[in-house]
Amino acid sequence: MSQRRVGTALGLRRAGRRTNLGLLIVLVGAALTGGLAFAAGTSGPARLATITHGLFGVAVVLLTPWKTVIVRRAPTMQPASLTLLALIVICVGSGLVEVFGGYGVRWRLSPIQVHVGSALLAAPLLAWHVLRHRRQRLRRIDLSRRTLLRTGLLAVGVGTTYAALEGLGGLVRSASASRIATGSHKVAADAAPATMWLFDTIPLVGPDHRVVIAGSSYSIRDLASRSTTIAARLDCTSGWYADGKWTAANLADLLPREELGAAASIEVRSVTGYRRRFPAEDAGALWLATAYEGEPLQAGHGAPVRLVAPHRRGFWWVKWVASVQLSDVPAWGQSPFPLQ
Repeated sequence: MSQRRVGTALGLRRAGRRTNLGLLIVLVGAALTGGLAFAAGTSGPARLATITHGLFGVAVVLLTPWKTVIVRRAPTMQPASLTLLALIVICVGSGLVEVFGGYGVRWRLSPIQVHVGSALLAAPLLAWHVLRHRRQRLRRIDLSRRTLLRTGLLAVGVGTTYAALEGLGGLVRSASASRIATGSHKVAADAAPATMWLFDTIPLVGPDHRVVIAGSSYSIRDLASRSTTIAARLDCTSGWYADGKWTAANLADLLPREELGAAASIEVRSVTGYRRRFPAEDAGALWLATAYEGEPLQAGHGAPVRLVAPHRRGFWWVKWVASVQLSDVPAWGQSPFPLQ
């Protein structure tokens, strides 16, 4: 083989390895920022995470032509690799549908659920792919001036494409133009879906249900008598949000002050076993609701009592509350997302 052909082959291998490495970095970045966007409930962090996640998604699309060249040079494609490719396509496609098409349910799934589900399924296959190709690692030669220039051009392309898509969405008045910082789309207060977390099902809870709060038992009537009307936004990770009025009692008024001051966290548990832990100092921002929009809660919305946690995503709003307990365990001593 001539020296020119050897140089060309070596250059192609290097280019292919850099494309694979770049795609790996972009996919990992998309996964991390997607998790942050899924968790953030306040405007600033949520917007930053959502925009960064979108930029990584655009980068995946822009790197696709280079990755296609590499795939064509491969002698064969493993079934696992084909499955990984299909899942990434589904993930990117469902993400675009969510952004520009808005919230909707098809076959009991929303676009964001397909987006997150395909990403979770792709994760172990991506790990297998990386371990199978261990040579895809960063090297000193990858920091050359030419490589950095190409990376800069890719970054400019990503930013320009993202801005163009956002501008186009606003121009044609697609759902993307009205979504909030977390990426969720508005639904009417009286049309909020009764969504579940993972495998939860609606339990049968009677009107005589009582909630145990720091050792004291409260009936639904007791809680209602201590309630006031508050406005709060329920921002669900299924891709929608609703602004509504809740009839709710403040947890700071229900918990013993001395015990609350000595506690590290507040654990709110559902009759299903679902639970979330909050910093003790957040008691004043947590509410137990018995009614929504002037009507008693419906079963699918957490009747007879659910937690209202403003500025937190929907999975923090524990439904069918059974107990509220003070704990010495810090609030961060739990998984970022509920596993039950």
